[in-house]
Amino acid sequence: MHNTSSSNLENTKAIHVADQMIEGLIKESNTKRLRIAIVTPYPPSKGTLNEYAFHFVEQMKKKKEIEELIIITDKLPEGKVYPEYTKTSKEEAKITIKDVWSFNSLSTANNIKRTVKAEKPDLVFYNVQFLSFGDKKIPATLGLVSPLLSKWGGIPSVVMLHNIIETVDYESAGITKNPLLKKLYNLSGTLLTKLILNADLVTVTIPKYVKILEDKYKVKNVALVPHGSFELPPMPNFEKEDTKIRVMTFGKFGTYKKVEEMIEAVDLVRSRTGKEIEIVIAGTDNPNVKGYLNDVKHHYMHIPDITFTGYVEEEDVPKIFNDSTVVVFPYTSTTGSSGVLHQAGSYGKAVVLPNIGDLKELVEEEGYMGEFFKPGDMGGLADAIEKLILDKNHRIEIAKKNYAAAASLTMADLMEWYLFHFEKLINQKTFKI
Repeated sequence: MHNTSSSNLENTKAIHVADQMIEGLIKESNTKRLRIAIVTPYPPSKGTLNEYAFHFVEQMKKKKEIEELIIITDKLPEGKVYPEYTKTSKEEAKITIKDVWSFNSLSTANNIKRTVKAEKPDLVFYNVQFLSFGDKKIPATLGLVSPLLSKWGGIPSVVMLHNIIETVDYESAGITKNPLLKKLYNLSGTLLTKLILNADLVTVTIPKYVKILEDKYKVKNVALVPHGSFELPPMPNFEKEDTKIRVMTFGKFGTYKKVEEMIEAVDLVRSRTGKEIEIVIAGTDNPNVKGYLNDVKHHYMHIPDITFTGYVEEEDVPKIFNDSTVVVFPYTSTTGSSGVLHQAGSYGKAVVLPNIGDLKELVEEEGYMGEFFKPGDMGGLADAIEKLILDKNHRIEIAKKNYAAAASLTMADLMEWYLFHFEKLINQKTFKI
């Protein structure tokens, strides 16, 4: 005769043991310090999104939950090396740099996969946009396979996707005017997006992006993590008189960021006001338009007082912004949230912005303020610049508003958001049956 009471007792004991094991795993997962791999260009690499990666690492390494940050980055030009990092405190995470991939290389995904397999991190974070791994179709696509390969290898993958194809205006961005090519770009962009959405989690910086991706691709693994300001310097002295009026723009130029209109607008303001104004173009060519700034420099040789800074090292960024009177965004289109706008806010600067798309939405949603102009309207751009130069009170009002917006959400604040998503994914993997 079967002893039901004995059987039930054994089942109860087994369930109790299982509960104790699960509780032990939960406790261990909550106390274990994490090892996070980050796939991204990283200074002194000049690859796109390197500034975001730098500030992400600077803040994440301070979190007590992190044991090590493994930066899987691109190789530097011959003769240059990444610096060795030394921890400044016992609590700070260790930083390890693995330069294993190259822009436009066909072996990028395989090299990243091999490095992840060797390092065995708890999670891989990809800081990317569509051309992060190359400006040629095949290498760019192959690089974006990496998050899926990480997932297949049993390592949770998170993608910070800085732009989405659905909001790119190909014509105003200077990519193509051809209707057939636009359709082909949309098709390839859609396929790439589907590929990226195979990651465990995709984060985007603008609320509209979440809705677009969920509605079009029928997915539920997209989360909003705002861009945030990189850092928050001490509140500037807004009443300080500038020793020289400087109109500055900052970025990678040649595609949808073009400086000709700005140069001509400032020259017009000079002639109308009699003011001495320096034009500062801080940054480099977009990798897709090499030689662009040299051509601009040659074309505008007749216009005085233009400074081309070239690449701005991270330690020199504060001076570039602090020395500026006004920051101009000479964009014909936008492809996502603007790191430069957040930086301008951090340094308490008044800005001149194009009245377009994502940038306008970002301004409204995050509390920034500026003088707006219509792209292609050089006279309108000149009017906006002139207003900020001549009306000091208005300029200070905008500068204060932008500093407050930057202070309301910094990269340091966002680390808790990231850690919440990271730990959730890692725990799901740990307890998956």
